Amino acid sequence: MKIGVIKEGKTPPDERVPLSPQQCAEINEKYPDLELVVQKSNVRRFKDAEYTNLGVSIVDNVNDCDVLMGVKEVPINELIVNKKYFYFSHTIKKQPYNRELLLAMMDKNISMVDYEALTAPNGLRLIGFGKYAGIVGCYNTFYAYGQRTGAFNIKRAYQCEDRAEMEAELSKVVLPANYKIVFSGAGRVASGIIEILEKIGLKKVSATALLSQTFNEPVYAQVLVDDYYKKANGSDFTRKDVYNNPQDFERDFMKFAKVADMYISGHFWDENAPYIFTREEAKDPNFNIKVVGDVSCDIDAAVASTIRPSTIVDPLYGYDAQNEIETNYNNLNAITVMAVDNLPCELPKDASADFGREFIDKILPHLIDDKEQIIASATICSNGDLTSYYEYLRDYVNGELIA
Repeated sequence: MKIGVIKEGKTPPDERVPLSPQQCAEINEKYPDLELVVQKSNVRRFKDAEYTNLGVSIVDNVNDCDVLMGVKEVPINELIVNKKYFYFSHTIKKQPYNRELLLAMMDKNISMVDYEALTAPNGLRLIGFGKYAGIVGCYNTFYAYGQRTGAFNIKRAYQCEDRAEMEAELSKVVLPANYKIVFSGAGRVASGIIEILEKIGLKKVSATALLSQTFNEPVYAQVLVDDYYKKANGSDFTRKDVYNNPQDFERDFMKFAKVADMYISGHFWDENAPYIFTREEAKDPNFNIKVVGDVSCDIDAAVASTIRPSTIVDPLYGYDAQNEIETNYNNLNAITVMAVDNLPCELPKDASADFGREFIDKILPHLIDDKEQIIASATICSNGDLTSYYEYLRDYVNGELIA
């Protein structure tokens, strides 16, 4: 089997790669039956020389490879017929903007394996960039606080060479006593958020303590669905009940919004679930949160202040809750919002290495021998048609969803 790491062709360019130079060399060394090459690129943060210095071949084209690995969607005109591709296709939720991409892959007899669909038998995702979304998103939220208040100024993450340089900036972060931070979530994104909060040296307290106590130092609390949702009749429930029947619950986040100063979202939000907080709740004079880092970045949905995504270059905007409009991010009467929707791109080297480690450990063995059907169940299309696992996309492919 010959594997090719392709150059990223999508605009704007993405500097990430699925495998770092060290990881490519590791595969070539540990798997003698595999050959791995890297397509020449002037886009990625890892330079071609970093691969060749480790004995990894840099090639002009990858036409002779069996498996092609990228990160973002491959432009239709760059697709190579009869290949097996790995990348984030953004088609499995019937995204209208990528329907033509799926049709083209079927027409070109491509086997498309979507990273997002690579799951363990229990349904948990095996690979992703979520942790680095949490890491960068949390860092950017403190950048937002510094810009809003003028208390400190930390370097932008994307201007740092790597995570180590970025984390060195955190020594500049200074927060008032009793400054309260609340963040939602328990998955990959949340794990990244926690790493930055711990790096700053903030004290973790329980959700109950955050609501009821005063502290002589800044603190944070992690809240889960059973903290910020409730049953209308006040009856007991489990987190599993929320996951299985989100439509049966009401939001109960306002109690945190009344005491917290900063909110960082790291949750997965089901569109059938209640919003975390609404525009009307944000107008409440008791709504105390002034800085929101919306890592999850569901637009005009779960987090009412997220009215649009922001960008790496221009990461902040203000939300005027009373008038429900955008304003300056340093308007002290507004909520300062950080809602960058491609956060891992800010630390492409570290995010790529983390992703590549998961690929080698959790995916590569199945690519060699897929007896557990891990690769098969993540293959969207093959042999010119949808696979049986993705037959639910038939109306999407046939254009029946288009108005």
